[in-house]
Amino acid sequence: MIQLTVDAAGLARSRFAVSPLHEVTATLLPWGLRPADDADPWVARARRVLRRARLPLLGALALDGGGYVPDFLSPHPAGPSPTVEEELDRVRATPPERVLGELEALRHGRPRNGLAGAELPPEVRRLMDRGGTYVARQAAAELRRYWDLAFAPHWEAAQAALEAEVDRCAGALARRGAAGLFNSLHPGIRWTEATLRIDSRFSVALPAPLVVVVPSLVAPGPAVAVDPVKGGSRPPIVTYPVRRDRGTAPSSAPSAELARLLGPTRAGLLAALARPASTAQLAAHHFLSPATVSYHLGILHKAGLVARARSGRAVLYRRTPQGSRLTERT
Repeated sequence: MIQLTVDAAGLARSRFAVSPLHEVTATLLPWGLRPADDADPWVARARRVLRRARLPLLGALALDGGGYVPDFLSPHPAGPSPTVEEELDRVRATPPERVLGELEALRHGRPRNGLAGAELPPEVRRLMDRGGTYVARQAAAELRRYWDLAFAPHWEAAQAALEAEVDRCAGALARRGAAGLFNSLHPGIRWTEATLRIDSRFSVALPAPLVVVVPSLVAPGPAVAVDPVKGGSRPPIVTYPVRRDRGTAPSSAPSAELARLLGPTRAGLLAALARPASTAQLAAHHFLSPATVSYHLGILHKAGLVARARSGRAVLYRRTPQGSRLTERT
């Protein structure tokens, strides 16, 4: 069990973020080998890409069982939705003492908290001999290649799903308050008496000046990253899984009458938009090209059957009340 005590000021500073490199690094954990049953197919393929791409540092740090993946590979999100380029720049700029300190934490572990130490792979030791700056630059280069091969083709849809989850959380905060919000994230995350309790095989209890909350399509369960460096003061990051039915288009099929009225493609898209979805999500869900989806959405939008709104960097579509009435009546 991990317990984070957050006072009123810390709660006010706490925030949500969508982070591309947190999704990348999550696949280096055992989750990458054993993704959840409802995980997107690209999650299960990521580790195969890692093995084939000859990425020596990331390959050496990837875990088959328990352990620790250094946090400098996934820096604290500087804003609500940083780009992968912004995060890679931060990896390159990691202070060398931070890089080496986290790798030493990997070597020694935190036995009192349930994290055993591990022998550093030879490749990691060789890179450490060249200094923390060299390790950071090598990490950024390998993360860039891993991203391009395994994540970039899927990120638009993934980001839209994660941004939609953040929007859901904003509504939960407005309607139910902070306690209601945290208690809505996952059964393994609970807020009681100014303490955030997260189910974990590790045992940690500490005050937190704030909490950064990162939704994930990769993680099958909640997790917490606390500063492993002695004397470090970096705020903890809480990661939790996003269920597919929160951020992705539902699988409802249009009626035969609606298909005759609008045509099967537009009817299918309208039926799918009971929840917000991006062009990329709809394209993947309906096995259409993004250009085809965009064309049909434009017609539905001109007819007043769907509305569109920007969410972060994504544009999400949703049925209007008129569109919902049409799907219900036909």
